[in-house]
Amino acid sequence: MRLGFDLAAAVLLLFCLSYWWLGNVTHEVAGTALFLLLTLHNVFNRRWYANAATRGRQRRGLFNLTATSLLLVAMLVLLVTSVLISNALSSILSAYGGFTVRQIHIAASYWAVILVSIHLELRWPMLMGVARLWFGTTRPSNVRTLTLRLVVAAMAVYGLWGSQTQALGTKLSMPMTLDWWNFEESVASFFLHWLAIAGLFIALSYYAKLGLANVARTRSLRSPVAQEVDQ
Repeated sequence: MRLGFDLAAAVLLLFCLSYWWLGNVTHEVAGTALFLLLTLHNVFNRRWYANAATRGRQRRGLFNLTATSLLLVAMLVLLVTSVLISNALSSILSAYGGFTVRQIHIAASYWAVILVSIHLELRWPMLMGVARLWFGTTRPSNVRTLTLRLVVAAMAVYGLWGSQTQALGTKLSMPMTLDWWNFEESVASFFLHWLAIAGLFIALSYYAKLGLANVARTRSLRSPVAQEVDQ
């Protein structure tokens, strides 16, 4: 059930990106549902906050702590700005939601997609374990491993193209832009692009974490003599 809530929250985040397709009311309802699910997620994982200081002392734990903290900041920015610019569900504070607040809200949503992708990668072993239980794949398979790697590679390439198509770099830097997706031409392509972008950052996070682990392993294997020479 908890995993279902988390996946639903990730889907809603992508769903909320399609503002010009949804319309304002649907967008705000979906956003409200998203934050309710995020509240449940934090309640279910409240022990993580208690152990955050201990986790941060380890290299892998520090990467996890940094990524999760940035995601928390992005979500808090989304929450605060959404209340300030709301016109349908809560217009009490809408007078404080000017153009700059809307720009911050939009930029935070794109950063949230990237940080959620990294957050998913950090939980990837658990997700793969659940997938193995669902599909009954308990034995290792070279064919399955190769197939998954090819799928990830294809998604990463498509994600690079999707990043250019969606002008991701521009949108992350919060400039004023009129480069919005034309939903009259295609709706499915919009979501495929963003799914591929999420897959790209999952892959980048995985290999970045792998690289850090290799560096740490190399340093731990160095002899005391070599360390003295470097000094």
